[in-house]
Amino acid sequence: MVTAIPSTVPEEIVSSRGGVVWMGKRVVADDRKRAVMVKKIILLLCLMLIFSGFVNQPLHPQTADSTPPEAGVVLTMSLPIPEKPEEQQYLGLGGKGTFTITEIRADVVILEIFSMYCPFCQREAPNVKALYGMIDQNEDLKNRIKIIAVGVGNSPFEVNTYKNAYAMPFPHFADPNFLIHDTLGRVRTPYFIVVKINRDGSHKAIYSKAGTIGEPRTFLELITEESGLMKEGR
Repeated sequence: MVTAIPSTVPEEIVSSRGGVVWMGKRVVADDRKRAVMVKKIILLLCLMLIFSGFVNQPLHPQTADSTPPEAGVVLTMSLPIPEKPEEQQYLGLGGKGTFTITEIRADVVILEIFSMYCPFCQREAPNVKALYGMIDQNEDLKNRIKIIAVGVGNSPFEVNTYKNAYAMPFPHFADPNFLIHDTLGRVRTPYFIVVKINRDGSHKAIYSKAGTIGEPRTFLELITEESGLMKEGR
């Protein structure tokens, strides 16, 4: 409780800590400024918690009735065509509207399901970025394997915040209402699905697992073998 200070306060009772002692009680000189400072500190701590791994529960947890897509299951989902020209070029798309997996100009598409608030996704981000770099630097694979990511329960702002925080160079999409997440069986995050696109336009998942991809180079070797890219030699 703040005690009222009389108009005249003896100099000897003025505290060097920014307050005064009056009738045995310390009185804060500017409580409003301190309250604002406390609010700022609380906000900063909340942001630190988000990105430091303390928030470790998925926003839309997997339930006993969940059915994650198994390898070989055809995926049916549509996403908005990116607005950025460089992302459209990366995917081989143009214009506006939506697109499906089979419309991506690639032989293999790696789909990551993540959440901005998932600490495991945050820890996995460097691996995924390294995987992208390995593909991009390989002339035989850079135009054949593409990566996209979907932020479940995340708004476009949250997805962009995550994308920028980890300097991810490939397209990220928002799924604020869990529509795509429900379609995929409410999988836990991070979850990776690798889709093989055949020459006739058909496609199927050849990899479907939750958790880390492990060492990026080993994972890249796995998917090139499972997809048959090295054998096709296109």
